[in-house]
Amino acid sequence: MTQLAAATEEQEPPQDASQRAAGSSFYFAMRMLPRARRDGMFEVYSFCRHVDDIADSPAPREERIAGLARWRADLDRLYAGEVAPEHRGLATAIAEFGLRKEDFIAIIEGMEMDAAADIRAPDLTTFDLYCDRVASAVGRLSVRVFGMDDVDGPPLAHHLGRALQIINILRDLDEDAGNGRLYLPVEMLREAGIETTEPKGVVAHPALGVVCGRLIDRAREHFEAADAIMDRCPRWMVRAPRIMGKVYRALLDELVVRGFAAPREPVRHNKLNLLLIVLQYGFV
Repeated sequence: MTQLAAATEEQEPPQDASQRAAGSSFYFAMRMLPRARRDGMFEVYSFCRHVDDIADSPAPREERIAGLARWRADLDRLYAGEVAPEHRGLATAIAEFGLRKEDFIAIIEGMEMDAAADIRAPDLTTFDLYCDRVASAVGRLSVRVFGMDDVDGPPLAHHLGRALQIINILRDLDEDAGNGRLYLPVEMLREAGIETTEPKGVVAHPALGVVCGRLIDRAREHFEAADAIMDRCPRWMVRAPRIMGKVYRALLDELVVRGFAAPREPVRHNKLNLLLIVLQYGFV
């Protein structure tokens, strides 16, 4: 699941890009942007929702792969200057902010990883590749919309994307296991003494917290690196990613307080905390 798509609670989003974004916990961060940049982010978000909906649909795998292939073909036409009416907004964002085709393709490749087979305990290399495709690639598109250059933008996308995706994985452990998926790296499972890779068996294992603790440490390291980058950038430029990071830091704190011992209550974004974060960081 892509990073932006994972932030929504809306089940059947409308087709308009801005309306599709309205259900996202990142909506207010996007709303803080100037009009053109806001519209650009809504288009990136809408793209992510489209491909994520395909990857997670109940349709047979071959249909999901075919649906993602159609988006590849749509991108080929877009970048060749052939713009279908339904893609005019995305074409405008691509032209205005220099959005790179390879980043859109990376997101599709991440969705194909989910569509082709249920991911179960990938090795660390595959885990990092998945995080890069479904989260950091989204970030690479986003930082260009934010106005960041190629010095600070890609590293911020790398670190913040991976931090947020790790938190999504930790938050959704039980939901993913119910769907036959397990994103925890196999090396971490083995180091914690967990021999099975069967999703429900892993999330019920008493050593699950050890694995999650290692990923929490990794997420915090990524947050620290992302903060260092944002601290040296103009405040207006990193207002939106700063809010996104703070929202997910709060979610991480809630996960730590709750712990990972079964049974676990779901942890979701607190709307009051979200509002307070927007008020604190959205106007500096």
